[in-house]
Amino acid sequence: MSVTSMDLNARLAEYLSENQGQILESWLQEMSGVTKRADLIKSSELRNQAKLFLNFFVTAVQSGNSNLNSAPWSSTKEMLGEISTSRAHQGFSPSETATFVFSLKRPLFGRLRQEFAHDPEMLTSVLWSTTELLDGLGLYTAEAFIKTREDVIRRQQEEMLELSTPVVKLWDGIVSLPLVGTLDSVRTQVVMESLLNAIVQTNSKIAIIDITGVPTVDTIVAQHLLKTVTAARLMGAECIISGIRPQIAQTIVHLGINLMDITTKATMNDALILALHKLGITSVKDRPVT
Repeated sequence: MSVTSMDLNARLAEYLSENQGQILESWLQEMSGVTKRADLIKSSELRNQAKLFLNFFVTAVQSGNSNLNSAPWSSTKEMLGEISTSRAHQGFSPSETATFVFSLKRPLFGRLRQEFAHDPEMLTSVLWSTTELLDGLGLYTAEAFIKTREDVIRRQQEEMLELSTPVVKLWDGIVSLPLVGTLDSVRTQVVMESLLNAIVQTNSKIAIIDITGVPTVDTIVAQHLLKTVTAARLMGAECIISGIRPQIAQTIVHLGINLMDITTKATMNDALILALHKLGITSVKDRPVT
């Protein structure tokens, strides 16, 4: 007689519930041999996590529903998501995090083989069903870990972009935006937002965009600069581009990039002097003391 899904879940849930304590100890011993990360997590915390997972796992199996996307498994998956998030921040690798679930297989399967040795059909069905459940939960754990790491990396990239585009107030009415590195679409958007916000906050009339730290200027970079200059003009600020080195000047001419309506200077010093002049401020060099 074939084993029904209801009988299978009932027998598995009954065995897990009756032997939960022994399974927990075997599982903890298995984890200590597979991955030792005492430097990242305390043994007491690991025990609490394993015990909580087994509680949720047994409760979900008792529901008789093997669909991991169903409501009975929501608590189990939520708990695994929290573990994945915490371990991503603690410094675990994806494989070490997924091993939290996968390492349960050996001690659990060994005990199931002993329990159902007299019933080969039931043993085969129980092992297969348990394998599907643990594999699905293990993959979910890995996916949750990777998503957390991606979120962390994306947030760090955004913070680095903000830090790499500082707007400096040089004088009343003059702000400067020194650029370092290559301009792309994402960074250009951050540059625009930073510059426009600074223009509004400082009520500046002139913005100096210094590209001394930009390694190369091609058509795409020039277009990004033009977009930034246009956006600043719409806010009522005139832009001066400084840091036009001989190599960059030759590249701009060779590519046929039109910067004729934009004021450019070779150095930040020249750009600042011009900006002060536009505001009616004359710079005077310090005279030597006699």
